[in-house]
Amino acid sequence: MGKWFAVTLVLIAMVSAIPIAMHSWGMPENISTHGNAIDQQMRVTLIETGALFVIAQLLMASLVWKFADRKSKLPIRRLPGGARALVIAAILLVGTEVVALGIVSERTWSAVYLTPASRGALQVEAQAEQFAYSFRYPGADGKFGPVHLDKIDDANQNFFGLDTTADPDSRDDIVTAQLAVPVNREVHLLMHSRDVGHSFYVPELRIQQDFVPGLDLSIHFTATKTGKYEIVCTQLCGLGHYNMRSYLLVLPAEEFEEWLKQKAAAQ
Repeated sequence: MGKWFAVTLVLIAMVSAIPIAMHSWGMPENISTHGNAIDQQMRVTLIETGALFVIAQLLMASLVWKFADRKSKLPIRRLPGGARALVIAAILLVGTEVVALGIVSERTWSAVYLTPASRGALQVEAQAEQFAYSFRYPGADGKFGPVHLDKIDDANQNFFGLDTTADPDSRDDIVTAQLAVPVNREVHLLMHSRDVGHSFYVPELRIQQDFVPGLDLSIHFTATKTGKYEIVCTQLCGLGHYNMRSYLLVLPAEEFEEWLKQKAAAQ
């Protein structure tokens, strides 16, 4: 029975590796300038972790094959090469993998999170709450009005607590339930949560960033293809989590300006 189990382990390892090696479940179409680098990082990660997975299963199968059907009933008190050798080998393998992935991914990570957005990037605020997103554009003056926490009123759709009477910069701010951006222009997204943890996930953009309560976070991206793409929350944020979604509209520059004018007129 032991040798049959060893053979089963080998078969499971090989069958599990086939879909990954054949890229049976690929990512959706990439529509961002940094997406190719993210995809390449994913491929490298899958190759490294997949190879280590197969090696580990084959090693376990070889030990099962060697020791499972022994005639002696005495317990095995010493592993081949000793337990210390196995621990050292495991540390070296995993350590090498982690260091290699860190080196390969450093440039990709820095481009998305450590490199600031350009001065000409479109500024948009993204706010998450149970169970909806709100987005704010600065309007014609290019300035966001200040937020007054005491004036936040969902019933009157004042999601950002704007005082349009006392604050001139707030009067032309545009608040929407959808995120629209111009194609081939960098967008600087300023993110914060009003309550618990949420997430901003657009698979086509290769972006998944959490909203962390109490922190103002930012990401920047450039969408390269027009279309409508779903924004979903990937953090379990309450009973309505399953229905927390919005949409990203990537529009030609002229259509985006017209969209802004329509939203401004409807405020």
